Amino acid sequence: MAVEPVRQISGTALPLRGDDIDTDRIIPARFLKSVSFEGLERHLFEDDRREADTQGKATHPASNPAYARASIMLVNANFGCGSSREHAPQAIRRRGIRAVLGQSFSEIFFGNSVALGMPCPTASRETLHALMQTVEADPSTLLSIDLEKMRVRAPGREYEISLPAGAREAFLVGSWDATGLLLEQFEQVEAVAGRLPYVTANW
Repeated sequence: MAVEPVRQISGTALPLRGDDIDTDRIIPARFLKSVSFEGLERHLFEDDRREADTQGKATHPASNPAYARASIMLVNANFGCGSSREHAPQAIRRRGIRAVLGQSFSEIFFGNSVALGMPCPTASRETLHALMQTVEADPSTLLSIDLEKMRVRAPGREYEISLPAGAREAFLVGSWDATGLLLEQFEQVEAVAGRLPYVTANW
């Protein structure tokens, strides 16, 4: 199966305010015991959501039914910091989020997200604040992230976004899935393996 390019992501958004949201908050460590990533989305922001419920705080965005079908997540600075667990972007992607737009990201979280085909472009704090306000006022607002023109569009407005050139190119041409690309040309993988003495034991 060909790896699909990712050029534009459109849909409603889930706004998640706060800097330095780490991977342990995104998916707590006690949920990392399974041998697959299946079902991780059910525990996305588990402790933050529970704290909001038990302390009578406003409903956590991930628990708010108004954002249940969101395909874009809006975040602030240094999102995905902490441990290198790839379960964090897996939980987000399996929730149905197809892109995360933020002020900045942990480098490892960013790389793990690219490997899932989930772009993490950045925008200014002012842009994120404006978009979050818009979405909070009307959760049905449709946003569109355009990786070709490097813009994010909201009704009547558009803003500049950024993405490292290598990651942008990988999304645009469909080379973001390294494993998928290997499987597409597996006969070449087998041919190379057949020439390696530590694979064939022909020393």
